[in-house]
Order: sequence, then structure tokens, then C-alpha cells
Amino acid sequence: MNEIIFIACKDIESGYTAKALGYSIFTEDDTIEELKENIKDALGCHFENKSDIPQVVLFS
Repeated sequence: MNEIIFIACKDIESGYTAKALGYSIFTEDDTIEELKENIKDALGCHFENKSDIPQVVLFS
């Protein structure tokens, strides 16, 4: 696996949310820039080995 897709949405009540397709990875934050950093952190938590983290991360 070399890619993972996140669906990012503007939340009605606050900031932005992101959910990975096919994985139980979800995060949220106030700005898109902060959301991208949270996604990187979430990937590090989800995959035990850093070598398993996909090199390409797509946002939609």
C-alpha cells in the first residue's frame, strides 16, 4: 500500500474534520493547515511501524 485517501470537510459547528477511507482514522481541527498536521500525527499513531505509513496522502 502506498497511498491513503482522506475526506476532509468543513464542519458546521467548528473547524474541519478528516476521515480516512478504509481505515479507522479520524481527526479534526480549526484550520486546514492544523488538520494536515493532525493527519500526520494520526497516521503515526495508527501504523506501528513508520515504514508502513503511506508515502502519498491524498485529500479530497
